[in-house]
Amino acid sequence: MTGADRVTLGKRLNTLAVSESAVAMLDERGAVVAWTQAAEQLLGYSAGDVVGRSAALVLPLSEKTPTISAFIEQCRAQNDWSDTMTVRHRDGRMLDINHRISMLWGQDGTIRWLVSVTDIGTLSREVRNGSVRESLLTRAPIGIVVRDPQLRCVWVNDTMESHDGISHERRLGRRLADSLPGFEAEALEAVMRRALRNGTTAVHEYRAWPTEDPRQEHAFSASYLCLQDADGKTLGLCCISVDVTGSQRVRERLAILSQASTRIGSSLDIMRTGQELADLAVPLLADYAYVDLGESIPFGEEPSTRVDPMSDRPPVFLRAGQASIRPGIPESTFARGEPVFVPPASPLAGVLRTGKSHLEPVLDASPGTWVDLDPARAQKIREYGVHSVVIVPIIARRAILGIAVFVRAEDPVPFHEDDLLLAEELVTRAALCLDNARQYTRERTAALALQRNLLPYRLMGGAAVEAAWRYLPADTDAGVGGDWFDVIPLSGARVALVVGDVVGHGINAAATMGRLRTAVRTLADLEMPPDELLAHLDDTFQRLADQDADAADQTPTVVGATCLYAVYDPATHRCTMARAGHPPPAIIDPQGRVTFPDLPTGSPLGIGLGIPFEAVELELPEGSLLALYTDGLIETRHDDIDAGMRRLGTALAQPGRSLEDLCTQVTQTFLGQAPSDDITLLLARTHALSPTQVASWTLPNDQSTVRRARHMAAHQLSEWGLESLQDRTQLIVSELVTNAVRHSTGPIGLRLIQHQVLTCEVFDTDAGSPRLRHARAVDENGRGLFLVAQLSRRWGARSESGGKVVWAEQDLHAPAPARLDEVVEERPHD
Repeated sequence: MTGADRVTLGKRLNTLAVSESAVAMLDERGAVVAWTQAAEQLLGYSAGDVVGRSAALVLPLSEKTPTISAFIEQCRAQNDWSDTMTVRHRDGRMLDINHRISMLWGQDGTIRWLVSVTDIGTLSREVRNGSVRESLLTRAPIGIVVRDPQLRCVWVNDTMESHDGISHERRLGRRLADSLPGFEAEALEAVMRRALRNGTTAVHEYRAWPTEDPRQEHAFSASYLCLQDADGKTLGLCCISVDVTGSQRVRERLAILSQASTRIGSSLDIMRTGQELADLAVPLLADYAYVDLGESIPFGEEPSTRVDPMSDRPPVFLRAGQASIRPGIPESTFARGEPVFVPPASPLAGVLRTGKSHLEPVLDASPGTWVDLDPARAQKIREYGVHSVVIVPIIARRAILGIAVFVRAEDPVPFHEDDLLLAEELVTRAALCLDNARQYTRERTAALALQRNLLPYRLMGGAAVEAAWRYLPADTDAGVGGDWFDVIPLSGARVALVVGDVVGHGINAAATMGRLRTAVRTLADLEMPPDELLAHLDDTFQRLADQDADAADQTPTVVGATCLYAVYDPATHRCTMARAGHPPPAIIDPQGRVTFPDLPTGSPLGIGLGIPFEAVELELPEGSLLALYTDGLIETRHDDIDAGMRRLGTALAQPGRSLEDLCTQVTQTFLGQAPSDDITLLLARTHALSPTQVASWTLPNDQSTVRRARHMAAHQLSEWGLESLQDRTQLIVSELVTNAVRHSTGPIGLRLIQHQVLTCEVFDTDAGSPRLRHARAVDENGRGLFLVAQLSRRWGARSESGGKVVWAEQDLHAPAPARLDEVVEERPHD
């Protein structure tokens, strides 16, 4: 292929053009034969002042070159050389200049000298500003062609042939179109004619493949300067071209890396980041690129420090991203997200094993090479003419996340070392983003697992309420926050409803939320009234905060929480509630009327004010709707709390709709937008126990009460068809009533409740809670509650106004204990 075939007109390159310099042309004797306007501007001499006269007028002689003849001899000896000197401006000023002198050849072996002069003061300023003029003028090889007004080449230097591969013989005496047939000469000659017509310097950039490096594209910048005779008329055009490939590549490389900083890592999604790397590489660096990551990386797992694809269990990779200049990415044998096969004994496996990049400028795809290890890949390589490959490991914190592969097929220029360096820099930047995304994914997975274990899987309202919920975290990426909710079954068919809000969101708030939710469940099992429970929860929160503050490796991040705790009794239709700095609940009666009860606000948890919490008791008709929520539902960036509460009440005032529909109705206004705070909504529709499900008696405090209580309980169980529970229930009633007679003075209450379980409750006026004891063989007392614990599924005690209630639950269809008869025989009879 000739040099003419290897030159193309290029669009304007993003490089610094060769700056205009003062140019003069000398003959063999050292006389000035042509001058430029730039030379006049620099030295003050016009063309009429110097053309036809000795160059000694403007180029002062020295001891080394005392005569102009000696100066010319030095030029002959060095051919193309540069130096610095001091010259005198026409107005007498002294100028420090850089000059470069190049030999030009004409027809019949005649020679001329082209002198380029630049003010060093100007150079120093431009070097400080990032200019490359000094290196171009004093060190870079420059090609020079001088053309007459008809654009025929009349003088040329030796360097020009290395730029475009055209010999002196083919160039001298000819126009550009004659020297480069098939070349877009008209466009270039239009630039030359414009320079001739305007008498100014014109600059044009183009790309070519020099004869010394025919496989590597080079960038050239050409300046066209008008040469003037003594009368100031145009003699011709001087073209100075400089290989600016180095500076061009640096700028292109910086531009690509600049794009990388904005286009890679736009999210914390691992697969998306892999795709962004592939998208950036095509077509800036490659015709086709793909990114394969270790199978566990998208799930946030730790990568291996080194991967051995030759082991018995080679690692599995996933195609995280791929891009091509061809629509549909036909070069790929794997779809994005699919597992990828890594051929053993291939450069791909070698990169994974060693962690070092692989450059294959000329890919050998002949039969018998590593390419044949994967027939599908081999078929694609040969079909699309893949000829050059770069493989770069994706390494973060000394661990290999995967590989990035860059391929050229359409672009005829093979990859070189500079391309490898650029690819490695791109991958290094992407590796940091990928590792950040991996760590984020790991933390997010842990946070979601934490949330799934901290929040209830399902809500069990029992016979008391029907419940539904919605939770929208403010941190939609992490999917976890500090809000919590719960429905806790209590004794006597009662149920506790709780909603809380830890300050902030994220994994720290979620962890605190989980600790508080556990504490609430523990305190609820102790049958505490709502106000006492909040007081104990406040103490618990402060202790947890103090422990976190004492930890040397942990910075306290959670500074408070709010909570609303309510207990509903379906037997009495009464609901007791208290709040700690939390918004009040919304109550919607069966007719759709909405109220927000006036509850004492209470101080938030963990503040340490020491103000007692207050409980309020309300009676709720059957079918009432309780809405517990966090402030994220009613307080937005645009509305205050009052407006939010009105909006909530309006959405809930639809008695005929299901709880799920109401949850959706309330929260749908936040769909498609990121809430400023976590949003939690807990809806509970109350049920009431039928009078036939509850039997209660008030009994005198004497020994005969025990026998009477047993008989009444047995009779009631017969009416309910629960004869199988009579013996066991009589024993439980006997023990509980006996204890009440022994330890209290007032009347004794007995209540049986049939719901999901059978509950037996005994009320007495003694405020002291009973304790389960293990009696010794010689003790006559202490076996009562131990027996109750054996006969029931669970038992406990709770405070009531004026005393306490001791209760025990049994499964409705539980089989009798195997040794029930023996237990009965051991007990004294009344």
